[in-house]
Amino acid sequence: MKKGFIEVICGDGKGKTSLALGQSLRACAKQKSVIIIQFLKGKEKGELSWLAGTELDIKFFRFEKSEQYFEELTQQEKEEQKENIRNGLNYARKVIATHECDVLLLDEILGLPQHGIATCEEINEILRINKSDMQIILTGLRLPEEMREYVDAVTTVNTEYLSEICVDKESE
Repeated sequence: MKKGFIEVICGDGKGKTSLALGQSLRACAKQKSVIIIQFLKGKEKGELSWLAGTELDIKFFRFEKSEQYFEELTQQEKEEQKENIRNGLNYARKVIATHECDVLLLDEILGLPQHGIATCEEINEILRINKSDMQIILTGLRLPEEMREYVDAVTTVNTEYLSEICVDKESE
């Protein structure tokens, strides 16, 4: 049986989720099923809300109950949301164990260890379950060193802001 492929999209630049979504759409074009689970983004209507109105084979889940991003919550609200987020992790485990889809996007999962919601070992345990050819895409700011051995490819997204526009004087 072919081993699955685990890819990480990380970095301090904008567009990690959009890049992962593009890969998900490409998979749909190849008649593959996709499940997206978002973490740490709350229930705010964002860049993926339009998926509900399409006929694509994409299922989208957020387990958080708050409308706000996790970082914007009070400490008490964060504690309340942690259990909801852990439910999302448990669902990811089930999806992988049952091979419920061809592509699984775990958006912002790499931030869970930083926020004390899950350890790298817990996430690694979920990744080790994949015995099929499922593609798993993980996104977040940084890939912890403890997770590197389970990853097949890393794409780093960086944004550089330029304060001036450079113009070639000779071409004017």
